[in-house]
Amino acid sequence: MKSRIALFILAFLVWMCLCWSFDWQHVFIGVLVACFIAFMTGDMFVERTHLLRSPKRYFWFLYYIPLFVWECFKANIDVAYRVGHPDLPIKPGIVKVKTKLKSDAGLTFLANSITLTPGTLSVDVDKENGFLYVHWINAKDIERATQLIVHKFERILKRIFE
Repeated sequence: MKSRIALFILAFLVWMCLCWSFDWQHVFIGVLVACFIAFMTGDMFVERTHLLRSPKRYFWFLYYIPLFVWECFKANIDVAYRVGHPDLPIKPGIVKVKTKLKSDAGLTFLANSITLTPGTLSVDVDKENGFLYVHWINAKDIERATQLIVHKFERILKRIFE
């Protein structure tokens, strides 16, 4: 029940931020949409709702957003440059990268962040052994791939989700 309430509040806040209007129709539709989302997916949202009470996690999330946007921007430039410049290597392959994240939410967020970054695509998650399988536009060794792909996101996501 706590996860449904937390999801309702989060969905409603996101709705209000996207609408940026406090007209009664927008608020009413926001409540309906947030109720629907909380009812349908509330049990999948988060298992440890007590973590949502820590304001420090929200500040780390606010720090994560510009970092993610910056990394996406750099990856877009890199991929565009590789496509337009025939001398740069494009050696696609799947690399196995190590992660220290243990929570489902943290692993999901990391995998989605990697997938949203151009030039990479999360293929599989091995939660038991702590590995992500990532299709990368320029496959290199595992240590370098882990350093380049995972570590920049992982250290912040650990503070948010674990």
